Amino acid sequence: MTSTSTSTREITDVPFARENGMLTVGGVPLDLLAERVGATPFFAYDRDLLTQRVRAVRGALPAGIELSYAVKANPMPALLHHMSTLVDGLDVASCGELRKALDTTVPARRISFAGPGKTTPELRQAVAAGVTLELESQGELRRIRAVSRDLGVPARVAVRVNPDFAVRGSGMRLGGGPQQFGVDAEQVPALLAEIGSAGDVEFLGFHIFAGSQNLEVESICAAQRATVDLVAALADAAPGPVRYLNLGGGFGIPYADRDKPLDLGAIGENLADLMQDTITRRLPEARVVIELGRYLVGEAGVYVTRVVDRKQSRGRTYLVVDGGLHHQLAATGNLGRAIRRNYPIAVASSAGPETETVNVVGRLCTPLDVLADKADLPPAEIGDLIVLFQAGAYGLTASPTAFLGHPDPPEVLV
Repeated sequence: MTSTSTSTREITDVPFARENGMLTVGGVPLDLLAERVGATPFFAYDRDLLTQRVRAVRGALPAGIELSYAVKANPMPALLHHMSTLVDGLDVASCGELRKALDTTVPARRISFAGPGKTTPELRQAVAAGVTLELESQGELRRIRAVSRDLGVPARVAVRVNPDFAVRGSGMRLGGGPQQFGVDAEQVPALLAEIGSAGDVEFLGFHIFAGSQNLEVESICAAQRATVDLVAALADAAPGPVRYLNLGGGFGIPYADRDKPLDLGAIGENLADLMQDTITRRLPEARVVIELGRYLVGEAGVYVTRVVDRKQSRGRTYLVVDGGLHHQLAATGNLGRAIRRNYPIAVASSAGPETETVNVVGRLCTPLDVLADKADLPPAEIGDLIVLFQAGAYGLTASPTAFLGHPDPPEVLV
């Protein structure tokens, strides 16, 4: 990890209002919410912001494209149940997530299960549940076939394709070149032939997801065009009509002042052209899906932690808080980022003009536990609440909660 020396000011364009100077979540002042929760640190997710984001995405998508929520972004049960009432389907990456998804009102046929290294017991659970298994390898197909024969239930399968193109601008590349994800595009026709020779699986279609956390509209649009062209070509070798086409997602959210929010309208127009020009003509039976996680929930959450100490060290001011990287690893820059950038951060009780430059650090015994480096914030004292924004995705469940044995933070949906 490489630290930056850029100072970060308190962000002012987050979707959370202040009431009498105090930040609110779901209309509840954070100091009162902290009392209601009973302890800090904690995560809080705004129900109305989740609903508004899904509504905005649906408004941009053309007719005929469904919206799926990637549970891995945030599997908190109350949030997941709320999201399940708003979207058309769910995507899971483990049987733990699968069990949570099956507890919602989303029917099993609208749940997809992706990820390399699915174990045979997991495959048995998925086949028995009737969800769509997204194939990652030839070996996985053969194990699925054995499970289907044993259970007497034809598995519903789609092929996850590792495309022969990469996506420029993605924070994490999941396609192009050698990958542990999916089946290389050039190997897919042979796999489709094997699927066609079996009577124990039901072929549905394809899933291509080449990159995540992308803020470049043209890059996303180009990837969607390349994905549709690739699937249209692969469909000629399919053992049946393509009835499921997961175009992935990868829509990014801004984490720093220099990041610009995505233009959903431009993405929607590109998808409308693809539907009209190619998909409805070449793949008329396909149920087309955009799968999003971070984009739907990331900006609707905050991580709230309390200052427990304030200290000076050789000219630098440190605010020591009761949270840290064991709950919010991504905010410390230790979750797949080469260059650390501060997440948007604020003092819950103050938005005044006076500021000071501080380091906000957790209480773990590691110098990696830095939530904000050289941040310009209003003066904060012991007992004040510090708020990290963009905390609705890849927060608690993407963090090393067992490290040093501190208790897990509560999560609340407000």
